[in-house]
Amino acid sequence: MPASSDSLTPRTAENRVIEPLYAEILRRNQGEGEFHQAVREVLETLGPVLAQRPEFVDARIIERICEPERQLIFRVPWSDDAGGIHVNRGFRVEFSSALGPYKGGLRFHPSVNLGIVKFLGFEQIFKNALTGMPIGGGKGGADFDPKGRSDAEVMRFCQSFMTELHRHLGEYTDCESGVLTGKGLGWGGAQARTEATGYGCVLFTAEMLRVRGESLDGQRIAVSGSGNVAIYAIEKAQQLGATVVTCSDSGGFVVDEKGIDLDLLKEIKETGRGRISEYAERRGEHVRYVEGTGVWSVPVDVALPCATQNELHEADALALVRNGVKAVAEGANMPTTPEAVHVFQKAGIAFAPGKAANAGGVATSALEMQQNASRDSWTFAHTEERLAQIMRHIHDSCHTTAEKYGSPGNYVVGANIAGFEIVAEAMLAQGLI
Repeated sequence: MPASSDSLTPRTAENRVIEPLYAEILRRNQGEGEFHQAVREVLETLGPVLAQRPEFVDARIIERICEPERQLIFRVPWSDDAGGIHVNRGFRVEFSSALGPYKGGLRFHPSVNLGIVKFLGFEQIFKNALTGMPIGGGKGGADFDPKGRSDAEVMRFCQSFMTELHRHLGEYTDCESGVLTGKGLGWGGAQARTEATGYGCVLFTAEMLRVRGESLDGQRIAVSGSGNVAIYAIEKAQQLGATVVTCSDSGGFVVDEKGIDLDLLKEIKETGRGRISEYAERRGEHVRYVEGTGVWSVPVDVALPCATQNELHEADALALVRNGVKAVAEGANMPTTPEAVHVFQKAGIAFAPGKAANAGGVATSALEMQQNASRDSWTFAHTEERLAQIMRHIHDSCHTTAEKYGSPGNYVVGANIAGFEIVAEAMLAQGLI
């Protein structure tokens, strides 16, 4: 992660306007490194649009968009199966409602703090805007670790968490009418919601390759992670003819030259909640298991980081480029460090930021809201086609915007400016609120 005191580069006239704003954001949000990184990544691409649209500067859009509308921090007491009492900290950052009700998920992990929730919520503003749907940006979570906890313990934690959070939810404010999305299919859930983030990442990757005259068919792919996003990125990539050779967890990674056995991976991770090392033990001698990090050392055509933030570093990017990678798409939120992004862009690699490439999850969540509002239920095929349309729209919007502002092929610039313009226009129209 870059030092939070770094200035924005290059020092164009527009960035000389932005730099003091960024310095003020650092001062007011001290110790929130991930949030600083997310803000910096957006601000340093906005120079061209600010030069053409000075009304955004006059209306202080940047200052307003970087300050959450509401930040909630609350106590979450709960009891374990032995009767022991625990106290966790819950968060909900309602960042921007310019486009509609706050929309964004919850992360439960011991690393969760206000800075991480704010980085996720800030990214969500632009991600949601890119979907073309009327949803604002928000995010939440708690420093609760569900790993190793029984279902009853998780239930008691979630009930305590929602006892406080429910008072801030509602049909016209945060999420939808009293419930969250991602529900069971028998009580209002959307088909394809589970698959949506991973599927969407691969569909966006396919569009990046398409405009370069290629397809995913026959490509060799490295995926990091083995959770929901990774599993369904692997599934969609295989459906499109690619060979996925890696996946990982916090203990290490596997390399399967025959291609990941998706049924076995699902059995281990989704059913048994096991470790990725078990995949190597059960799959056969042709599979190599490596402890620790290093998945990006495997030669591939396409890389899909789907684990966590800042997992792909500069040295990893250099290794991928040396080994001939053609495209990189972020399935997770901000998994690539700024230095690594620069390596890919300098080498001319097609690189898709998470706010574009992993927007399929929240888009399908919003589709679930549509179904609930109309008391309807769509087929898997219909929802998947809507997802594919949305991902094509996001890709085309990023691609066109990058060209319009003088950075053809730069999906970071395209995604940031396209999302920013949508939100900024709404803020101008709504006045000073």
